[in-house]
Amino acid sequence: MSQLYPFLFTDNLHQVVWGSEQIGKWKGLQQAPPHVGESWEVSAIETSPSVVANGPLQGTTLPELVAHYGQQLLGKKVSERYGGKFPLLAKFIGAASDLSIQVHPDDALALKRHNCFGKNEMWYIINALPGAKIYSGFKTAITPEAYKSRVADGTICDVLQAYEVHPGDIFYIPAGRVHAICGGILLAEVQQSSDVTYRIFDYNRPGLDGLPRPLHTDLALDALDFRVEEDYQTHYSIRPNRPTHVVCSPFFQLNLLDLKAPVTRHLRKCDSFVIYMCTQGDCRITPESSPDDAIVLSAGHSCLIPAQCADLKVQPHTSTASTLVEAFIDNYRSWSTTLIKNVASIIWSS
Repeated sequence: MSQLYPFLFTDNLHQVVWGSEQIGKWKGLQQAPPHVGESWEVSAIETSPSVVANGPLQGTTLPELVAHYGQQLLGKKVSERYGGKFPLLAKFIGAASDLSIQVHPDDALALKRHNCFGKNEMWYIINALPGAKIYSGFKTAITPEAYKSRVADGTICDVLQAYEVHPGDIFYIPAGRVHAICGGILLAEVQQSSDVTYRIFDYNRPGLDGLPRPLHTDLALDALDFRVEEDYQTHYSIRPNRPTHVVCSPFFQLNLLDLKAPVTRHLRKCDSFVIYMCTQGDCRITPESSPDDAIVLSAGHSCLIPAQCADLKVQPHTSTASTLVEAFIDNYRSWSTTLIKNVASIIWSS
């Protein structure tokens, strides 16, 4: 068995009707297919898993790593909580045009219908053209009957809360919240490891194959949370050279690192793997236990730090500053994990 170390992964690009060349150019790829809308940075989804690009385990998929190394990679508590499966999916998303109006099921509904986890997610805006917006939640209270009517006549967007976005904005999208990313936006997304999306409205456009994209209006009805909230945006104040806590949920902890100097992160105590997504500049990540396994991340690239080597130093590399999204599972908060454990035990034993 090889010693675990920080993992880099090969490119995992997804073509979609609303994609473009934006992600490929931002990641510095000399050749990328057209219509790329998503780069799956850290994925254990069986249909599109991440593949290790560095070190002695090069060529190994993330599900294979998890199956072989288990608690060493995931952390003991994470492994027990999620039935020995990798629980998160990290992406970069670049939208040339609007994504569909959509919603995701929660754990209970996803288990019942799809035998999988639900999808709670977070968006961190990296770049946005002037006037670019996202939809998050309802701005007006409507009934299920009015929802169906507005989907049918194409006016559903009139009752959604729109936000003009700027670099650094954050939105947490819990399962059940109607939402959409619109054109002109590049963002980082951290979500539960699930590929279940209910497409509510898609502007009557065809897919890349020229055929209408299927809608899931009726399935979405049971998933939707129709409550209206005053503000759907996550607000925070950045703390240079210190972790800025921006999302604390039962599903993941998310911090921002705005670095102009080295910082030491003692995260082994969290008993969890760590995902880093570099969104600006570049940085060097050095595990304390194995300095020779240091890696360099540049903007548009990500890595996975196994739980057993999560005490590390992060510092700008050739740039004077770097910005990173840091994600892991918080095992110390008093979240109710009964449903999560029940979902995991049913899914992974079936």
